Amino acid sequence: MAQYVEGFVIPIKRKNMKSYKKMAKWGRKAWMKHGALSYYESVMEDFPKYGLGFKKMCKLKAGETAIFAFIVYKSKSHRNKVFKGVEKEMDKFKDAPEMPFDMKRFSMAGCKVIVRS
Repeated sequence: MAQYVEGFVIPIKRKNMKSYKKMAKWGRKAWMKHGALSYYESVMEDFPKYGLGFKKMCKLKAGETAIFAFIVYKSKSHRNKVFKGVEKEMDKFKDAPEMPFDMKRFSMAGCKVIVRS
């Protein structure tokens, strides 16, 4: 089944969560419409005190948390095809809302799945 995952870690001010959730719902609709197998957006709430952890890695400040999100695809080429469709849809919005997070602190990566159940 799924062989490729695109993951995101996004530091965000807690006060911007409502705006982010609205944007994430639009994202889910767009990615699923264009063929993604599944789409997840989650907000971090449990930050262990050991290891590096996301809190330290993201250099979270007071009043911030982080989003952990991922999209599942059949393959890297499938991801590229889905993204082209989403990109065309995003181009329709000339007056796109301001991003509810700092794009300079946003992280993402495409990942080949090596173990799954």
